[in-house]
Amino acid sequence: MSSEQSAPGASPRAPRPGTQKSSGAVTKKGERAAKEKPATVLPPVGEEEPKSPEEYQCTGVLEIDFAELCTRWGYTDFPKVVNRPRPHPPFVPSASLSEKATLDDPRLSGSCSLNSLESKYVFFRPTIQVELEQEDSKSVKEIYIRGWKVEERILGIFSKCLPPLTQLQAINFWKVGLTDKTLTTFIELLPLCSSTLRIAHLSLRNNNIDDRGAQLLGQALSTLHSCNRTLVSLNLGFNHIGDEGAGYIADGLRLNRSLLWLSLAHNRIQDKGALKLAEVLRAFELTHTEVVERRRLLLEKGTQERSRSPSSSRHGDSKTDREKSQMVGISNSALVDKTDKTQTMKTPKGLGKKKEKSWELAKKEEKSGSGQSPTQGTPKKEDATKAGKGKVTIPEQKPSRIKGIKIGSREKRSILPESELVVEATEVINPLLEPVEHRDGKVFMPGNKVLLHLNLLRNRITEVGLEGFLATVQYQMQFSKAKSVSKGPVGLLWLSLAKNCFAPQCPAYAIIQELMLPRDPIKAKLREDEAMAFFP
Repeated sequence: MSSEQSAPGASPRAPRPGTQKSSGAVTKKGERAAKEKPATVLPPVGEEEPKSPEEYQCTGVLEIDFAELCTRWGYTDFPKVVNRPRPHPPFVPSASLSEKATLDDPRLSGSCSLNSLESKYVFFRPTIQVELEQEDSKSVKEIYIRGWKVEERILGIFSKCLPPLTQLQAINFWKVGLTDKTLTTFIELLPLCSSTLRIAHLSLRNNNIDDRGAQLLGQALSTLHSCNRTLVSLNLGFNHIGDEGAGYIADGLRLNRSLLWLSLAHNRIQDKGALKLAEVLRAFELTHTEVVERRRLLLEKGTQERSRSPSSSRHGDSKTDREKSQMVGISNSALVDKTDKTQTMKTPKGLGKKKEKSWELAKKEEKSGSGQSPTQGTPKKEDATKAGKGKVTIPEQKPSRIKGIKIGSREKRSILPESELVVEATEVINPLLEPVEHRDGKVFMPGNKVLLHLNLLRNRITEVGLEGFLATVQYQMQFSKAKSVSKGPVGLLWLSLAKNCFAPQCPAYAIIQELMLPRDPIKAKLREDEAMAFFP
């Protein structure tokens, strides 16, 4: 009703332009307009197209690189890179009245409580703490991540921004929720970093690492064909590693000669795993696969030495060298003594004999390492020979700085192996090429003497596993005494087996403590300081 009454009184509306035609015309016009309009939608002003993280070139500043890569990966809220807080000095409260009045001010106390509340929230926000070298943003030497889960995408960002950090030495992932997948990704990241920097310290505390994770870490330490040569310390405390995982770690220690510090404290290792760890620290039997690989390496090494050494061609070329020396002696003596026919006729035989004697003397000198030249006793005709054939014999007059022997074509080749041996001496020798012992048709390796610190605190080891470590300590003591004169690794200096499933008064444990006491450098230093205090 209301609509009908209001209709007559309604003011007539002016028709819109373009609506006077039929509806069909309007539809066609709308379709034509839709066709004429561009289909592309322009982005809002100020926004750019998303950039690919693969195209980003890292600058070497972790704070900038990490933020940029997180943005390109689509993160809107990501951890910030901050300097690791230093421990504050102990606060000594002052007894002055002015300070008491300041603390009692209600306005200041309210603001302090608000700041402390904000600081607590900031403390729990995920951060990447770094330690810098000389306050340089490009010299990050340590990274600490604690208490927040590291996802696989974050590890992908690390794989791009960590290798440019040439000063990075330590990575600490404490309680970051590593899974088998992320741990695998992280282990694959380490060789990528090692190509440009040296990760020496790795801490993976409290990450629920089980036997599968221990297997991955053991393989990262060493396998039959690869070995980590940069990692010095590894902290695997507060995890879920059992006997099987300890066996994997022990397998990694068989051929690893870089790890000095290992912590397996607060895990689930029992006697079987303890015996595996103790076994690789003393003489152990090589497996059949290791024996085959050792023979292959020995053959390869022998082939390389023969190809580098001139000894193989020395005997074959001796006759040719003597003939060449005789011919040179004949021609040069003829040039010098043309007028004396008798002397010219006698010179070749005498010179050939002298050359043979000098060659034999040179061989003896080379073997004995004498610095005296064997050509010092030759007659003066040799000097005239050198003057007559200057262009031919000048290259042979360069004195050798190695043996003191005149360098010919054969002696020149002998310089190369010595220079290469110097390089080889600085390289790490494959542990399979270490001296071994053959007993009853089996091959025994001396064991890992490089590991200095082993922490097995609070596991599940009984007296059975304790006996294995007692045998290891006794063996290393005998080995160090036998090798006391020569330099080299000496074995464990610190061994922690406390808080396990045996009594502290256990005889084996007491003997281990007694044997390890003089080897512990810290306790030895304390005893020395105490002795100096009593007897200044």
